[in-house]
This record gives sequence, C-alpha cells and structure tokens, in this order.
Amino acid sequence: MDTLLDLISQVICDMDQYGVCVVDNLLGEERGANILKEVYALERSGAFQDGQVVKQQQKLVKVGDTGTDYNNHQNGSHVSPIHPVRGDKIAWVDGREPICKNIAVLIALIDAIVMGANKIPNNGKLGSYTIKERTKAMVSCYPGSGTQYVKHVDNPNQDGRCITSIYYLNKDWDTKTNGGLLRIFPDGYANTVADIEPLFDRMLFFWSDRRNPHEVQPAFKTRFVINFEHSRTEIDTVPSTYSYDRMQSITV
Repeated sequence: MDTLLDLISQVICDMDQYGVCVVDNLLGEERGANILKEVYALERSGAFQDGQVVKQQQKLVKVGDTGTDYNNHQNGSHVSPIHPVRGDKIAWVDGREPICKNIAVLIALIDAIVMGANKIPNNGKLGSYTIKERTKAMVSCYPGSGTQYVKHVDNPNQDGRCITSIYYLNKDWDTKTNGGLLRIFPDGYANTVADIEPLFDRMLFFWSDRRNPHEVQPAFKTRFVINFEHSRTEIDTVPSTYSYDRMQSITV
C-alpha cells in the first residue's frame, strides 16, 4: 500500500507533467466495496436526481468538513437541466449522512491528498494555488442505455475551481462492451487524448480549467463515480485537519 506521502508525490509529479494523474487500487477491495454498498443505498433511497449543467460554483464546503479524520480510519447555485448534454443521475453528500460512513473516509482521504499536495514544499504548479474549499461529493450514476456527458470543461469561467477528482466504483468493467470511457483532450498535446477507463477503486485527478476538456462516452451498463472539485476561492477560516506534519505517516 502506498503511503499518503507517496500519493501526494505522484499527484504533484503527474499534474506537473501531464495535467492528469491516475491512481489505481486507492482504498483496496474491501473499502471500495463498502463505498459501493453505500452508493447503492443512496440509489434505493431515491436521493439521485437528473444531472445538471452548473452555471456557478455550488455546494461549497470547507476542506475537511466531513466530521471524519482519515488518520482515524486506516482499518447551490443556479443550474439548468440540459438532458442531451449529460445523462447521469446525481446525489450530493458531505459524508455526515448515516449511510455514508465509508464515503466520508474517501472524502477525508481526497482532502488529505489535495491539501497535502497544495501545502508541501516544492509542489510545482500546485504551489500556484491556495486551496481552501471543495464541492460536496457528487455521487453520479450513468444508468446505461447510452447515457453520456458531452465534451465540456468543468470550470470554463475561472470561478476558482482548480482540481477535479473522480473515484470510480465499477467492478468487472469492459470498456469495449460497456462503453463509459472518460476521454480527456489535454491542452498542449496536439492530436493526443487521454482515455481513462472507469475501473473499480481507480482515482483520477486533473486540472478543472480549459487545460482539460473532456467527455464521458456513452455507457451501456450502470456506471458509478464520485466527483469532487477543489477550489482556490478564499474562505474565512482555514481548517488545519490535514497539516503536512500529520499526513506523513498515514498509509492507504
């Protein structure tokens, strides 16, 4: 298992070089399966609604605001529904929901990675930002039948969002049969795309701005992901939950 410091170093290196970072086997089979069970429970509860195209930054919370510290768990803006653009169903959670205890651990870990990479010395391009907020976790379901999300940029208007993070929950996924590929068109790499298969327990990080236009290609099997966006927008209080000194010894 990689230590948290290893994960932070990988994110810094890959984001500097490619603008994209993929981490496989982030939490392990058992924890990933428990998160998937919670997503199924959210689906059964009726929490999912039609995905919407965000016009302004929404659902912001302070980084680390889940009531969960990863160190202890090692064992509304205006929107307009445009169905042809995105066909997913979504539910916003913050990790405090009774059925989201394992999702809360994931949220805490993603905060630890992103904030660690943002605060560590010699952190490359991430040093250009002061990250203090993120969206709530957006649990997303593409229910098959060719549902997709057409080519877009998460933050085309420089509203502060700087890093998009996506955790995949799809067991036994065959992209050739099931579709659902995430294709990134990275700026500066002419005639080159990054194709990301939505494999179980895979984590993806990439810049949220115009450097990374991307699309979700049609999915023909139910496809689950959890999305986050971290923002450099200033807030009044900066939580200290994930100071670099505390994160060095944590293992994932």
